[in-house]
Amino acid sequence: MKHKNRIFISLLVFVLVFFIGVAGFKIIGGREWSLLDSVYMTVITAATIGYGEVHDLSLNPAARIFGTFYIILCLGTIAFAVSSITAFIVEGELKNILGRRKMEKDISRLRDHYVVCGSDETARTVIQELVQTQRPFLVVEASREKIDRLSQEWTDLLYYQGDPAEDSVLVKAGIERAKGILLSLPTDEANLFVAITARSLNPGIRIVAKGIEVKSHNKMIKAGADAVISPTYIGGMRMVSEMVRPAVVTFLDMMLRDREKGLRVEEVRVGETSALVGKTIAASGVCEKRGALLVAVKKSTTKDYEFDPPRERLIEKDDTLIFIVNPEMLGELAKIAGKSR
Repeated sequence: MKHKNRIFISLLVFVLVFFIGVAGFKIIGGREWSLLDSVYMTVITAATIGYGEVHDLSLNPAARIFGTFYIILCLGTIAFAVSSITAFIVEGELKNILGRRKMEKDISRLRDHYVVCGSDETARTVIQELVQTQRPFLVVEASREKIDRLSQEWTDLLYYQGDPAEDSVLVKAGIERAKGILLSLPTDEANLFVAITARSLNPGIRIVAKGIEVKSHNKMIKAGADAVISPTYIGGMRMVSEMVRPAVVTFLDMMLRDREKGLRVEEVRVGETSALVGKTIAASGVCEKRGALLVAVKKSTTKDYEFDPPRERLIEKDDTLIFIVNPEMLGELAKIAGKSR
């Protein structure tokens, strides 16, 4: 039984016992006992404070017997109520303390993770995608109520309650060890300020911010954001795509929403000492991996992408390989790309 239910039941039992006492003393006392006398006797008996009796009970054995059993009943009721309230306070608080310590320990272990600031619908979509693609992350949100709602949907969610604009909050969220931070706060001003804070704490972190007003995008880039995403722009592009290329949109939706396959367009960077360097795409074996389709290669020295690269193309250091791949295979490809010769 949950502690809140026990407290509610104990209150109902206490009210019921109180009315039993009033009714019992009134019935046994007869006309000599007024309703006020019965209430007073019930209160002093239940409270066990030992005030004098309103009427002498020495000549009323029935009243004495009722009073005896009523005292026992009240003691049991009070004990039940006190134990319920104590359990709610002590065990609930202990659970919160242990939960916070475990959460802090889990956060301290995070490396190359992502920090999600905010809890609006955009942030919820970000969280869902990070969960789907098995990326380590935590949420920073100032509102306890909003955190509780997120925790109900994602039971293993890591979070830190606090204002992300404060340096100490981001530090406790592991910003110095993080790979990226995603800003989805209610206003552009808030996102801009957190971008500045995050950049000062971790100069190498990648910052992606939500930009509500188009005119604020350049300011966010100057403040340190690597990319600014406009929900209205993305929404408009999606509407056009639904109109002119519905089959493509259906395919992409199926790819993104199929939880069993979990396919995504992902990138893998080839390390300088990788065993892939100097090999052709055919010889590397990356195209033979089940669940991975190589669709493009990007050289580090150019912004252009080489779509459907020929199999005889040599892989060079710092090349970025673009795949359609599931999360499990992505991890294997990343290990291959970073494996030393």
